[in-house]
Amino acid sequence: MTGNTAKLSAKTDPEVRKLQSLLGNTATVMDHRTAQQPILPPAIRAAVHQWMTEIRAIEDLKALNVEPRRSCLLSGPPGCGKTTLAHHLSARLGVPLICIHMDRLRSQYVGQTGQQIAKMFEGIAHLEANALLFFDEFDSLAAKRKDDGQSASEERNSIVNALLARLESFEGNMIAATNRAAALDPAIWRRFGLQLDIPLPGIEERFAIIKYYLDPLDWDDDAIDFLTAATDGAAPSLLRQMIEGIKRDIVLAGRMNMEGDIVTTFTRVISGIAPHPDYTPPILWEDKSVIKEMKSLPWPPKTKGDA
Repeated sequence: MTGNTAKLSAKTDPEVRKLQSLLGNTATVMDHRTAQQPILPPAIRAAVHQWMTEIRAIEDLKALNVEPRRSCLLSGPPGCGKTTLAHHLSARLGVPLICIHMDRLRSQYVGQTGQQIAKMFEGIAHLEANALLFFDEFDSLAAKRKDDGQSASEERNSIVNALLARLESFEGNMIAATNRAAALDPAIWRRFGLQLDIPLPGIEERFAIIKYYLDPLDWDDDAIDFLTAATDGAAPSLLRQMIEGIKRDIVLAGRMNMEGDIVTTFTRVISGIAPHPDYTPPILWEDKSVIKEMKSLPWPPKTKGDA
């Protein structure tokens, strides 16, 4: 539910460590065993389930002269869980997720970005391991081509052409993500067999996300309902920041001799985080009087198992 990549730990699978060593700083390899379960709308969840089933039905599909789709383009606003979903899909496939660092493919020298792209794909093709390839902020290299005679446009066109050639020949499973789907070159868009637009969470998804991040705290469902309604328009990343902020405040308030009532706690937390500038702020941020309405809610949340 966030865009953060996981760091390798002592418990990381040896195969993941080997992959990371081979790829160096061109990519971050994420262990599929550390993936989180994303909370998705029913339509997206169904599409994901069908794609995973499709990948495992190669022979049955070939009998009907059709190939399983090998690539997926995830689009949607910032913080809506695209990286979390990609990591989850790698877990469903039981393989590591190779997150390509797009900024390290780009070069200031003419022609070198295309060469870097070719080198990266060739290197991954020679890896003796199964993995899911993931490009975040894909529009940074795959933006629409222009025919205006400008040198900058010619270089951009060359980069897109290099990507097109490599996407066409890549035989593994691949995911790309973008916050700016409309900026992608149409030919790039067509190279992906599946396109999923990940929306901001609806009311049921927000309730589930809040409850998920509250664990191991157990808060009254009516209180979670109130918070769910007050965060309409919030991205999963913002919900996570908010709930984790509440947990920290509960722990630290006593240590720092601060007021720990619900209104004071939420006021402090909300003041320290902000929605992405592209979003319409949820009412919890727009109208501070909403926080005062929370004083009738049970507080603090209990820890699960406590009487």
